[in-house]
Amino acid sequence: MQSPRSPSSQPYLSASVTDPVKLGNGVQAYISYRVITKTNLPEYQGPEKIVIRRYSDFVWLRDRLLDKYKGVFVPPLPEKSAVEKFRFSAEFIEMRRAALDIFVNRIASHPELQQSEDLRTFLQADEETMERFRFQETGIFNKKPADFMQMFRDVQSKVSDAVLGKEKPVEETTPEYEKLKHYIFELENHLAEAQKHAYRLVKRHRELGQSLLDFGKAVKLLGACEGEPTGKLFSDLGTKSELVSIKLQKEAQQVLMNFEEPLKDYVRYVQSIKATIAERATAFKQHCELAETTKLKEINLDKLMLTRSDKVGEAEIEYREMKAESEEATIRFERIVKRMNEEIVRFQEQKTEEMGVAFHQFAKGQARLANGIADAWRALLPKLEAASSA
Repeated sequence: MQSPRSPSSQPYLSASVTDPVKLGNGVQAYISYRVITKTNLPEYQGPEKIVIRRYSDFVWLRDRLLDKYKGVFVPPLPEKSAVEKFRFSAEFIEMRRAALDIFVNRIASHPELQQSEDLRTFLQADEETMERFRFQETGIFNKKPADFMQMFRDVQSKVSDAVLGKEKPVEETTPEYEKLKHYIFELENHLAEAQKHAYRLVKRHRELGQSLLDFGKAVKLLGACEGEPTGKLFSDLGTKSELVSIKLQKEAQQVLMNFEEPLKDYVRYVQSIKATIAERATAFKQHCELAETTKLKEINLDKLMLTRSDKVGEAEIEYREMKAESEEATIRFERIVKRMNEEIVRFQEQKTEEMGVAFHQFAKGQARLANGIADAWRALLPKLEAASSA
């Protein structure tokens, strides 16, 4: 047998998010999860590692990946419930656990993201180290003074352009890019519509199941008031109603977990892709604006050189700095475009596979439910027919 570290064994990396546990009380309460990693990759500490993580740790990981991998479709996280009574319900906790499991494994199976040092930290660091990383200053309060000045100049420029009527949208208009945007926006609309009706289907199953349960109890009580054989017949009818109710409730849960949640997950995924499209638009705008500014600097330098101005040296430095910044912006934009072209192919293949499984599970569940309900009522028909004949 080959050991997990054997060079000839196939490389693998997988993680399981399990055992959600509520910790703390009141507004300080949160859910912790056991994350079990199994791998034979040499950069990891061993074939198996178990750590405890909370939702904010998953947020930290996603934020780090979004910052470092521009153009990559970083998988989405499940939303954070703000409603206290749903936050710690068993159903919500299980749905979030399953969604976090999908989130981590999508990253672990991604050819580029799986190499992330931040992923290794997330999967291996002890809780104290993870907490230290999570609480490091981030966002606007961690920006350098130069960053604040650039933000101020950007805002000032936009305001001036708007006031003077010079503001012009700088947008990429290639046919491939327009086709990509159209596909993503249309996909979001259709997925959201399908998810809405899946939600209604879950609700209908649950309501019908509850109605049959209440009906069954009422018929049983009615049967208790009747003598034989009518009382026994009513009791059987009530029992069958309760049995069908259980089937409906179980199928409602299956539809929720195996159909509605995958659809909702893909709605989030598409929204994540839209954020990447917005990043691409920003990168394209910076690329164009810096290229234009560099051209102006070059023209100004040529004029100063013709007039033998003593400002040539300073202008030349400014031109070189701007040219380097412009080239860097161009490379950054081209890298995003290349990544997105690769990512959309992966996304479509993954979507086809995962949505195929979801729809297959849905169809099987509906067939199973229909057959179960039919069998339950069919078993009662001879007794009802006999009573009607009598």
